[in-house]
Amino acid sequence: MLDGVPASRLQLPPGPWATVLDGLCARFPAIDAATWHARFARGRVLDVDGHPLDADAAYRVGAEIRYFREVPDEPLLLSVETVVHADAHLVVACKPHFLPVAPTGAWVRETLLSRLVRKLGNPALVPLHRIDRDTAGLVMFSADPASRGAYQALFRERRIRKHYLALAPPLPALAFPHVQRSRLERGEPFFRMREVPGAHNSETVVDVAARGHEAWTYRLAPVTGRKHQLRVHMAALGAPIVHDRCYPTLQVRNADDSDRALQLFAHALAFDDPLSGEPRTFLAPGGAGWEGVSGAMQEASAAPMLERPHAVGR
Repeated sequence: MLDGVPASRLQLPPGPWATVLDGLCARFPAIDAATWHARFARGRVLDVDGHPLDADAAYRVGAEIRYFREVPDEPLLLSVETVVHADAHLVVACKPHFLPVAPTGAWVRETLLSRLVRKLGNPALVPLHRIDRDTAGLVMFSADPASRGAYQALFRERRIRKHYLALAPPLPALAFPHVQRSRLERGEPFFRMREVPGAHNSETVVDVAARGHEAWTYRLAPVTGRKHQLRVHMAALGAPIVHDRCYPTLQVRNADDSDRALQLFAHALAFDDPLSGEPRTFLAPGGAGWEGVSGAMQEASAAPMLERPHAVGR
């Protein structure tokens, strides 16, 4: 961990390279050799035990190395996260729109994980799940490697209930609660998903939290956790989420605009604690960017968590 940023890991694949430097240059051709030399010199490339490697370190197939990604001129994000809960095992934080959960692409320091590591002084933090950069709301982190597996199992075994609030056009002809099922596969470009024929691999329970004149606030409970699942399902129903830049059609990617943030919010997490057995529920606080659903938040917070209904939709 370096200044709140975790190291990336790479298991060296088979190849003809004599040194780790040669292998890295081949693996990441967009990064020139001089940049990798500088990273080695500054101790930014490590072995599996965290010891700095020399630029002439021998290449060994199967060995694990760690390196710190660097992004020149990374944009500064002014929006601020909120720590909703922190104890010895769990941290729950509410992230703003446009803040990535973990380092990816052009974002290294300006991520929820990096900020929380710096704020809480705990380099052992690991996100237990992810939400899109465009989505705001709750994200849960493991704070202790010793109990991490127990909390990871909540997600793997679908023993955690997640609720989202979304602002989208009205669906007056649809009976609620509605179960939306479909098969999702990677689309074009690579970051989009699409529905295709075949056995379903995604499922969302959709209900209404509040009805407005031009838009309704929906309560969405994903049963599965496919990429962009909620966004694709709402678009397929004919009610794309307000300010969605990807669905149903891909829009020109302009600069992030807080006035046109995706109106999708990870509002609640509920589960039986695997260590104590006690039921736990975390709710997101209101804040900037939530104005579109603020009128429904109190009602949604007081309502029981959505269960999967007996009625079967698409």
